[in-house]
Amino acid sequence: MTVMTEKEESRCESRDQLNHALTLLRRHLNSVLLGKQDRIELVIACLLAGGHLLLDDLPGLGKTTLAKAIAGCFGARFARIQCTPDLLPSDVTGFNLFNQKTREFEFHSGPVFADILLADEINRTTPRTQSSLFEAMAERQVTIDGISRRLSPTFFVIATQNPIDSHGAYPLPEAQLDRFAMKLEFGYPDREAQLAILNQSGPSANAAPAAEDVLQPSVLAQLQAVVAACRVAQPVQEYLVSLCEATRNHESIALGVSPRGMLIWQQVARAWAFLQDRDFVIPDDIQAVALPVLGVRLVTRGVAASSLVKTILESTEVPTYR
Repeated sequence: MTVMTEKEESRCESRDQLNHALTLLRRHLNSVLLGKQDRIELVIACLLAGGHLLLDDLPGLGKTTLAKAIAGCFGARFARIQCTPDLLPSDVTGFNLFNQKTREFEFHSGPVFADILLADEINRTTPRTQSSLFEAMAERQVTIDGISRRLSPTFFVIATQNPIDSHGAYPLPEAQLDRFAMKLEFGYPDREAQLAILNQSGPSANAAPAAEDVLQPSVLAQLQAVVAACRVAQPVQEYLVSLCEATRNHESIALGVSPRGMLIWQQVARAWAFLQDRDFVIPDDIQAVALPVLGVRLVTRGVAASSLVKTILESTEVPTYR
């Protein structure tokens, strides 16, 4: 009979607690966005990878509802920015205001200092205001009047946008798109899910179900640390590099995957491996998250990103290793 040490028992107990928190998170998010379990898994992978999420789809498909539900799962600070053409960068980051009594400048923090930030309809604000999130998303800090201020270690941006051909929409700059871990589209729910939505209709139909801090920030930090420790063997890393190089050399792609995008891809693959109950990454994990990770950052020449990603995955040799 094998006797577990106290340290091993503690590790197993901790893993059980983390798995329980994930189960509650899945259950809650699936109750909000009906019939989209595959998309919910990708949302959770993005969260565990420490990335930022862009929800891109037609109006009325549940983007904002899901974003609010994610924020509601945490016992954390939540802020929402309703992006409009007259929104200013200081409305996002904060500003210094001169106090007549103390004769000193006082800093008034903006919504970016929350743990979870919902940027609703982000492409309806001007490029100047969109760029105010560059530093925050990449470095988890903002610099105002020459002073850098740190953001939450688990700072997470959930942005929603409508298709670019919608009236009054501005295109997101490539530099900002590259700071998102992935872009997800939901599409219309199936018939069964639509009937369930109708049965849920009522005065509170647009509100997300109540969540009692399903995932505390400390637990999220633990999960992200476990994900970051997932092993990626050298053959898998070489496979990832080959895929990234293929995006840069493809004739139908004007802008391929940057080194930052490559690092994000690896981290999201780690999260996906963790969700499959593994502590190591295999090529299947790289492939499973390829489209949402590449779809947000590839600039194509008139060809759908989905077909290009499929072609690149099929044409790149998959490593065999032990």
